Amino acid sequence: MVTSAALVGVAVVTLSVGLADLDQPPIEVPAGIPPGLGAPVPVIDINAPGRTASLLRDWAGPLATPIGVSVTALEAYGYAARVMEQTRPECGIGWTTLAGIASVESKHGTHGGARVGDSGQVDPPIRGIPLDGSPGVAEIPDTDDGTSDGDATHDRAMGPLQFIPETWKRWGVDANGDGVADPDNIDDAALTAARYLCARGGDLTTADGWQKALMAYNLSGEYLMEVRDRAAAYSVGIRR
Repeated sequence: MVTSAALVGVAVVTLSVGLADLDQPPIEVPAGIPPGLGAPVPVIDINAPGRTASLLRDWAGPLATPIGVSVTALEAYGYAARVMEQTRPECGIGWTTLAGIASVESKHGTHGGARVGDSGQVDPPIRGIPLDGSPGVAEIPDTDDGTSDGDATHDRAMGPLQFIPETWKRWGVDANGDGVADPDNIDDAALTAARYLCARGGDLTTADGWQKALMAYNLSGEYLMEVRDRAAAYSVGIRR
């Protein structure tokens, strides 16, 4: 379990720089929880038709390469944060938190050679290991007859944000306007994750709320800190 001292620490981690950058001051990544919110997401019509996340292209484009995230994935995280800001302003979730989780879970939808298409669809679909109770693995018998995760014996985590079928059934939402809540679509997955985290953590602008949300997503202090580190790096415009 992460100690409270670690959660509110004010130390900073300085990333190493290449020889070409020796004449530039290093970028400092703030420590502590919650991680920074990063570049503000522009106001958009969250109810516009079609893949509304694409309205953030001008915002996501300049940010994507420095932090090592595809434009489409970054649009999805920004859109999810913008939706929550307008529908649950008390939550305060940042796109950086969603990006940190997606980085750890699936390398932003690219795990195992997968790619994120222009529509947000991840192909081939990403599936976790069978949750069969083997050492270090939870045991979750099949809950969906294998219709969602392709495994009729045990459940598997699905998609770029790695939802198990039962959780997706309860929380899954359509975010790209195609009428289907699909765990393999990064728009749908990012907004679903944001809704889940806000429900579990409440106010994610506080250390306590952010920690509650992340521990609900994955009950691991090590996982929490890895997400925090990546989100904090994204918040100052660098990759982790």
